[in-house]
Amino acid sequence: MINIYTDGASRGNPGPGGYGAILRYGRHEKELSAGFRKTTNNRMELLAVIVALESITKPGIPVTVHSDSKYVVDAVDKKWVFGWEKKGFTGKANPDLWQRFLKIYRQHQVRFVWVRGHNGHPENERCDELAVAAALQPNLPPDKGFEASNS
Repeated sequence: MINIYTDGASRGNPGPGGYGAILRYGRHEKELSAGFRKTTNNRMELLAVIVALESITKPGIPVTVHSDSKYVVDAVDKKWVFGWEKKGFTGKANPDLWQRFLKIYRQHQVRFVWVRGHNGHPENERCDELAVAAALQPNLPPDKGFEASNS
């Protein structure tokens, strides 16, 4: 079982943003983060999950994703994203990321656990630190999916 902890942050919505993720498998742990010059908090929350899942090299492994994002957790647990997919994501935000998510999601046995953000959960707090630090870096690259759909 792999445990993934994620968080996203943006300074302004839209504004500079970043994501942070921790992958834990037994005694092994890996931290991931990146920032973008103009994005949204929801995009960073979702991208954190995507990048973490994409970093798993063996398909079919049971994964538990711990996220403070109701946007992400509810979209999957309440099966909204599968309805959005059937309708071609018409009128939905972040179709580029949801399509990318579904591709990697289907390669693993993924379960979501919602955690309350900024509530002292050690891994969630660390992911928030990673996301904020990533968003504060100089010369951030574009979030091409966001900027293309909002230009």
